[in-house]
Amino acid sequence: MPLVLLVALIACVVSIFGDESLSGASQVALLVASAVCVCIGIFRGYCTWEEFENAISDKVSGISSAIIILLLIGALGGAWMVSGVVPLLIYHGMDILNPTWFLVSACVICAVVSVMTGSSWTTIATIGIALLGIGKALGFEEGWIAGAIISGAYFGDKISPLSDTTVLASSTVGTPLFTHIRYMMFTTVPTFTITLIVFALVGFLQGSQGESDVLEVQSALIHTFNLSPWLFLVPVLTAFMIARRVPSIAVLFLATLLACVAAVATQSDLLDEIAGPGHEGLAQRFRGAMIVIFGSTSLDTGVDSLNDLVATRGMSGMMSTIWLILCATVFGAAMTVTRMIDSIMNGVLRLVRGVVSLVASTAFVGFFLNVVAADQYLSIILTGNMFQDTYRKLGLQPRLLSRSIEDSATVTSVLIPWNTCGMTQSSVLGVSTLAYLPYCFFNYLSPIMTVLVAAIDKKIRGVGQVNTK
Repeated sequence: MPLVLLVALIACVVSIFGDESLSGASQVALLVASAVCVCIGIFRGYCTWEEFENAISDKVSGISSAIIILLLIGALGGAWMVSGVVPLLIYHGMDILNPTWFLVSACVICAVVSVMTGSSWTTIATIGIALLGIGKALGFEEGWIAGAIISGAYFGDKISPLSDTTVLASSTVGTPLFTHIRYMMFTTVPTFTITLIVFALVGFLQGSQGESDVLEVQSALIHTFNLSPWLFLVPVLTAFMIARRVPSIAVLFLATLLACVAAVATQSDLLDEIAGPGHEGLAQRFRGAMIVIFGSTSLDTGVDSLNDLVATRGMSGMMSTIWLILCATVFGAAMTVTRMIDSIMNGVLRLVRGVVSLVASTAFVGFFLNVVAADQYLSIILTGNMFQDTYRKLGLQPRLLSRSIEDSATVTSVLIPWNTCGMTQSSVLGVSTLAYLPYCFFNYLSPIMTVLVAAIDKKIRGVGQVNTK
């Protein structure tokens, strides 16, 4: 009942509010569904109010780091834009990246960066934002660009030994990390290959803008920002910190600080414009830098499409996302503490009749928990714990379970508007989840590929004796 109610409310919210559905209406829908869930749970004796409050506390404490990261991503986006770092990357990227191969290049670049960093969030918040600007300037629709960025970032995140989700999926079911990564290649490489082929075909068919349009954008950038080559130091130093495995929160904070210093040194006129009248000199620039970090900014470049691109929202622009994450966490806590998730999953397990149906059930549950629990990490852990005994009883190796989890729970989280991943990437890129969802080919082809490989791979069937009694 709570799940059906939530889906119905979200459908009404999206149809009525459209792009503004994440500004408050979706949060209310999540809280209403949570209230119904808790009322049923208490009335039926499944839980007490105290247990519900404790569950909320546990869930919120688990996402506290994600909230800090979100705030820092908002600050980073504003600082890198106004300092001229992102405009500099866009300016030179338009010269380097061939429009025909742009989508493929964006996907591969994000994949490589994500493998090295182990974080799709960091990849999208840094190089992803720059690639989005380049793609828009080249005339591509933002949904296609975001789809390429997200597909590449989640491919890299999925196979990187530095990724927390990769480590979590393998450790939850007891699979050695590199055994897990090697086994994922049988499904991940074909899926990524298909994704690149699709983006290549679109690049050939769509073509690019005329040279005059590209020159117009570059001219507007160079007249609005001081595109000093010294600005390259900011992304280079950020890449160095990532390579040294500095924690994500520290990287985002220091990268923001570096960009603010660069803005004071190279974009003093822009900071004065953002700060407004009332102060002079260094105080004026300090005020401008602070507004860039926490507030919204808008600059007139003379090109309407470019004005939208260089506009920033800072930390305050992330508050709706954080609000939504908190409400989604409450719903996940309610579904977990009332054991409604367990009841639904037991029904799914009763449908298992063999290896293929077991893998399909695992993929479905990974996706389903992303919808219900609204959290990627919770989906990975619950799916692993739920199916571990079943795989063992059927004589199947843990690596099959860990791969099936990664092919579903890890990559589909970004496709759910109210999931923490979906909300984050939508806010970071400024592209709604429903706008980029159709173009994240890697993310929704992965669960299909894991079932297909299970159906045709004879070695999987021979791992152990399959007994469905």
